[in-house]
Amino acid sequence: MLGYFGPQGTFTHQALLSLRFDEPVQPYASVGATLDAVRQGQVRAGLVPIENSVEGGVSATIDALAQSSGLQIIAEVLLPVRFGLYVRAGTTMSEVRHIITHPHAAAQVRGWVEANLPQATVTQQGSTAAAAAEVADPESEFDAAICAAVAGQLYGLEAVATDIADNPDAVTRFVLVGRSGAPGAATGRDKTSLVVHLRKDHPGALMECLEQFALRGVNLCRIESRPEKDKIGNYYFSIDALGHVRDRRVQEALAGLHRTSRQVIFLGSYPQADPYPSKPAKGTTDADFEQADAWLGSILG
Repeated sequence: MLGYFGPQGTFTHQALLSLRFDEPVQPYASVGATLDAVRQGQVRAGLVPIENSVEGGVSATIDALAQSSGLQIIAEVLLPVRFGLYVRAGTTMSEVRHIITHPHAAAQVRGWVEANLPQATVTQQGSTAAAAAEVADPESEFDAAICAAVAGQLYGLEAVATDIADNPDAVTRFVLVGRSGAPGAATGRDKTSLVVHLRKDHPGALMECLEQFALRGVNLCRIESRPEKDKIGNYYFSIDALGHVRDRRVQEALAGLHRTSRQVIFLGSYPQADPYPSKPAKGTTDADFEQADAWLGSILG
């Protein structure tokens, strides 16, 4: 069984179905509950959102993974974000005065709402699927939900406007999280996720961390600072690097981080779903490292 951050009809649910696993799925009320279910063995793995191309990182997921033990990312999926305005049967767009949706959705359709429904107020709470369920209630104070088509259809609503996002190219990235284990085989187009806690805050501390990647030719496709939650000014770094932990250049970078940082948490190496170029730079392939080892060995005798 697979878990996901629900309820049914959310973009996360839609993304999980796109993976086409032939097994039952179970929604959970929060990112934390989804990951707890994985850790406790209630589900084989759980899908949670981690990044949106418009709104940035999903802090609940980043923090939960950083603070969790026994979990590992095993796959990622990208889902284009398509929002629509859904209403109860018989409601016209001109009648819409009160809209409900998820905060991330509200941020991504703000311009459209201001241009097309200047008389409407938008309430931000719950999920887009929960918004659809709320509007489906005949007694609801809300006239419309901004949600995905799957949620509107699930709750019997009608679309009075589709593709209303301000950025038509918006994409959300989701990660499938399982229990910790040996990483799978490298595919040649992989991504490695980790968390780095710096040893000490001083000028150049972050540069020392990034140098471990730069010196080995490892490209970073995401780096975010998040508060340590102990006192103001203390941060850890959530990082996605291109490459697999079985690649020599990634191994060397992680070993360097382990030597120079207070703590490094490995969150998994898994096939890359996004279009970032992944070809290693000259001098950083496994063969290049092996040739360097052989040269050094010839000196040492």
